[in-house]
Amino acid sequence: MRWTDWPLDRFLVLFVSLAFLLISIQVTMSHYRQNFHQKTMLIPVAEAPIFMIIAGALAFTGLDWLMTLFLTCMWLGVFTGLAGTYLHLRGVGVRVGGYEFRNFLMGPPVIMPILYTAVSVLGLAAGYWR
Repeated sequence: MRWTDWPLDRFLVLFVSLAFLLISIQVTMSHYRQNFHQKTMLIPVAEAPIFMIIAGALAFTGLDWLMTLFLTCMWLGVFTGLAGTYLHLRGVGVRVGGYEFRNFLMGPPVIMPILYTAVSVLGLAAGYWR
């Protein structure tokens, strides 16, 4: 099958796979830098490469059971991203000065877990597109 024969949902699943590869690298570096001082930091570090592998396998094989596993993982990614957003916002708030602009610059990156959620939602959209 040629690339031009791929439907849009398959391209989106491949994009989700590549996005989780990059997210995996970033989240691992960021949480490693903080010495994993909270054990919850291990969750996205472990999940993102698994999501990448499952999405990549689904993009190239299209197996039904992989689609079910992929959708389950994407729902888990949405939950993880939302929980991470809460934890990152809370992390900004406990810094000296609270929710001042400088703490958003220096504290935990609030955008990263939102991005994690957004890529998971894109995966859900691609999965339910069929």
